[in-house]
Amino acid sequence: MRTALLEPLIMVRLDATPPQSETSESLLVETGSLELVSPEGVKFPPTNLYSDEPPLETDFHRRQIDLLIRLLEFWWSDRQDFYISGNLTVYYNEQQLRKRDFRGPDVFVVLGAEKRDRRSWATWEEGGKYPNVVIELLSNSTATVDRGKKKDLYQDVWRVPEYYWFHPETMEFAGFRLIGGTYAEIEPTEDGRLPSEQLGLELGIHDRQLRWFTAGDLIPFPEEVERQRTEQEHQRAEQEHQRAEQERQAKERLANYLRSQGIDPDQIT
Repeated sequence: MRTALLEPLIMVRLDATPPQSETSESLLVETGSLELVSPEGVKFPPTNLYSDEPPLETDFHRRQIDLLIRLLEFWWSDRQDFYISGNLTVYYNEQQLRKRDFRGPDVFVVLGAEKRDRRSWATWEEGGKYPNVVIELLSNSTATVDRGKKKDLYQDVWRVPEYYWFHPETMEFAGFRLIGGTYAEIEPTEDGRLPSEQLGLELGIHDRQLRWFTAGDLIPFPEEVERQRTEQEHQRAEQEHQRAEQERQAKERLANYLRSQGIDPDQIT
């Protein structure tokens, strides 16, 4: 996605230094504070860049992104070694800043990353890490770019191990795995789902939504798990009540029998 920064991005030449070529020019980036941006190939300092993504096209896209993020965070709630986000800008080099050529995958997952909130993902602040998995949601206005330019970027520059796309309206769904530097289409399972080797999960369509699966099982919503837990607790309580009632009735039958035999059950210890 290509847009303008949420806050003005101002690039100025360092007047204190002699003029240099365009490819090696040092720049200042103002995003609330001025910080040096080194030329490409040199380690970048922290920049605190804000995400620079446009509003989502439809409610289908917004709900789909939220669903994928929420369910993976829920399923991996005991893990702190991954980061998942959506519609968040990924900054990956200084030339990109100059050209204002920004990329924000609809959904992306980075493994081995600290699980915390971020304004954006800047690779030079994250140990050079790029996403392990990217998911793009196709639309009439973005499908050509998602299938072409973005796919080439993820394959040749970011080297994303797995790339998927899904159209929330037409149900078009495909996935690719990086093999020998080139994307190869992922073969679906018998159920039509695409296995993710990176995440140890599967992606598949359920009720016209892209969902995460374990080995054949749909990963449920948190509220579904809570409802199941409540129902199970209710069933256990009901079973305990029935068991206690059966014991009470058995004792009552025994007491009645003893009385019929002239024996006071209260005298039996």
